[in-house]
Amino acid sequence: MLACTALSLQAQAATQTAVFGGGCFWCVESDFDKVPGVLKTISGFAGGPEKAPTYESVSAGKTGHTEVVEVTYDDTKVTYAQLVQFFWKTIDPTVKDRQFCDSGKHYRTGFYYKTPEEKAIAEKSKAALEATKKFPVIHTEVAPVIGFYPAEEYHQDYYKKNPIRYNYYRTGCGRDKRLEELWGKK
Repeated sequence: MLACTALSLQAQAATQTAVFGGGCFWCVESDFDKVPGVLKTISGFAGGPEKAPTYESVSAGKTGHTEVVEVTYDDTKVTYAQLVQFFWKTIDPTVKDRQFCDSGKHYRTGFYYKTPEEKAIAEKSKAALEATKKFPVIHTEVAPVIGFYPAEEYHQDYYKKNPIRYNYYRTGCGRDKRLEELWGKK
């Protein structure tokens, strides 16, 4: 019994969560689900004062929230710093309050930290990217997580449940084309 408890505590200690905002949460969820060490993703909302926001209220710009994805990961397989580096290549950091064909403050990009360590890693990564002078300005914010509210069930794993519609959306928005322009081929 004691050995099982020790193994359970060890497994729990390796599991962490992080929150990223990168425009449409369907796309962010799809991208992170492909990262080795990511255990699950949940599409949701964060950053605004409204409790229990809905997709309709957030997309109407009434809540102050942004679309985000909570990423649960095994930190013995992938680190927060590695997730941060991966995330950059999935967004266009050069635009404010928009991503690809979606516009509005709820589509802003950001690293939403829970700990001082996460904040330091995200800020350091952003500063390193700024120092490259690759982009004239970077609009991706580094801010504390203010609440996290899962989106409605139909948004969870949308890319799996509705692959044709999802692929049409992703292609139609020019997401992958723009990412290749910014970051090069995968």
